[in-house]
Amino acid sequence: MDKQRKIALVTGGSRGLGRDSAISLAKKGIDVVITYNSQKEKADETVAEIEKIGGKAAALQLDAGNISSFENFKLQFLEVLEKKWGKKHFDFLINNAGFGIYSPVAELTEEQFDSLMNVHFKGVFFLTQKLLSVLADDGGIVNISSGLTRFTVPGSGAYAAMKGAVEILTKYMAKELGARGIRVNTVAPGAINTEFSGDRYVKHPEIKDQIGAQTALGRIGEATDIGGVVASLCTDDMGWVNAQRIEASGGMML
Repeated sequence: MDKQRKIALVTGGSRGLGRDSAISLAKKGIDVVITYNSQKEKADETVAEIEKIGGKAAALQLDAGNISSFENFKLQFLEVLEKKWGKKHFDFLINNAGFGIYSPVAELTEEQFDSLMNVHFKGVFFLTQKLLSVLADDGGIVNISSGLTRFTVPGSGAYAAMKGAVEILTKYMAKELGARGIRVNTVAPGAINTEFSGDRYVKHPEIKDQIGAQTALGRIGEATDIGGVVASLCTDDMGWVNAQRIEASGGMML
């Protein structure tokens, strides 16, 4: 077993940005454990893709909004680390799992608010807390935020507010974990053409053109525009970047 290879945990790694982040990490020689909520087949496809390019990977089920399940998840994660890598620690945590609800402030229900909060903020906080004891010193955390914390799009208020909270949390994590050499940064994608938005872009393809018109590089983003940014933050080349919000939006709404 190669105990020198570093390992990243990517939540929500079965599709979209998480999948591309996992594959991009593997291309940089970092092994990956991904989590999925319900799409096991897609998670297995991502694992197979990583193994095809010479990396080692595993997939575990996780409901990122069910905080009471995190202790059991940690035990399963540790078991996989020991069996597959012969290790008791991992090196990078990518808090990526998420979903979107588009609703004006005047119409969002408390149930919808709580579901967003549990995954996008409370889940990020407590999963990170739960895993800190097995995150290696000199490792890193990348939290996924959104361009919506800088510019506004009606209907995304609650989601964006929680991502704003994650950006503030990122700075505090960086400050508190700095003594261990752990770097903590935020990647904030702009609009991305993935399943995250459901069938919104399929039903309304004109939205992609509208976004392209508001973006300096002239198009909507793709998952492949983001994974490499996330992976780069887990390399020595970015070793002096800490507590930063890095927007990857192609220059949206400048």
